[in-house]
Amino acid sequence: MTTTVSRTSTPGGISRLVTNQADFDTRLEALLAWEGVSDAEVKARVDAIIADVRARGDAALIDYSNRLDRLQVTSMAELTLDQARLEQAYQGLPAEQRDALTAAAERIRLYHERQKPESWRYTEADGSVLGQQVAPLDRAGIYVPGGKATYPSSVLMNAIPAHVAGVREIIMVVPTPDGMLNELVLAAAYLAGVDHVFTLGGAQAVAALAYGTETVPRVDKIVGPGNIYVATAKRAVFGQVGIDMIAGPSEILVISDGGTNPDWLAMDLFSQAEHDEDAQAILVSWDAAHLEAVQESIDRLLPTLEREAIVRESLASRGALIQCRDRVEAIALINRIAPEHLELSLSNPDDWLPDIRHAGAIFMGRHTAEALGDYCAGPNHVLPTSGTARFSSPLGVYDFQKRSSIIHCSPEGASELGRVASILARGEALTAHARSAEYRIES
Repeated sequence: MTTTVSRTSTPGGISRLVTNQADFDTRLEALLAWEGVSDAEVKARVDAIIADVRARGDAALIDYSNRLDRLQVTSMAELTLDQARLEQAYQGLPAEQRDALTAAAERIRLYHERQKPESWRYTEADGSVLGQQVAPLDRAGIYVPGGKATYPSSVLMNAIPAHVAGVREIIMVVPTPDGMLNELVLAAAYLAGVDHVFTLGGAQAVAALAYGTETVPRVDKIVGPGNIYVATAKRAVFGQVGIDMIAGPSEILVISDGGTNPDWLAMDLFSQAEHDEDAQAILVSWDAAHLEAVQESIDRLLPTLEREAIVRESLASRGALIQCRDRVEAIALINRIAPEHLELSLSNPDDWLPDIRHAGAIFMGRHTAEALGDYCAGPNHVLPTSGTARFSSPLGVYDFQKRSSIIHCSPEGASELGRVASILARGEALTAHARSAEYRIES
């Protein structure tokens, strides 16, 4: 059931909410509502594509590429890019782009190096050894959007943590509608240590990564954003392979104490709204005059944007300027919304951290624009959306590793544990368990 609520919008199209309004909770819930689950028709089409790729392998990939990406290829060789082609893209970039991409890659790599977990063990008094062994995945698949959306930054953010984790082989798929290759994307793949690139997209690319074909290797985990068909396919193959998350539209929540330049804040909101019409940009402050100033900046700066139409629609449908009473209410809103990106545009952001429980990434202080995190600050920009920061974390090295428990009992330890296990197993009526443990009990 769809709930319709009254909206108070400004001339710039963005909603204005006040926490002491009687219908505030209802309006906020309607604003935050996002259903990322595809409808039955999309699911049926995705299921059919997956089944076809499983049955026909490379032949199905060629057919879908020709039909959906408007290509004219006859073999998988035409949909495969080798290392020489990736290096050519990198070397062919203008020096300014190449330097910026390299600087971003190095910062992302250095940050993720600090995430690497270590294997560990300890020895008990009886000589038994317990521990944990950390090992990388054998093979990871990176999905990179193509067409109107080309994100070399996403290549770096997805592939570099995998490389740092020690993944043995990184496979990238990227659609190339009408045969258009993006040189920045290919250069990013070269920098990030991608091993193989296939110019495939959509549900068929996800199916190829999950099940493998004659040419595309089967992977252990698929990461990276895509459209509704990609998201639906990732959900469908989960269990056959791991996935990072089912991502919703981009989001930003800005908390301002009134001391930040309103033009800065307006542009911060625009920076997420320009992704697409479903993106969400929200500003919260207890300073009413400051909210008015930000509103004026929005109205004045919006017509200067290249993606004005997209931003305008995003702000009108899912954006808001919210006036709260105080810091306590602002913190409650943060934890209720659990935003993907949280900007604390405050004089004392560190003081707020202990009370913030749910946020994907937290940008501290007036000078830390969220856009810096998108490209080059270092932390990963693949973040939980749609409130899933309540239970999810940013993509990282740990997503490309797995942990095995280590148990090595000494004779004495096996005897002692065997007595405990025997009692518990017989309590569960699992006598083979009990007898297996009892064989190790020393008389």
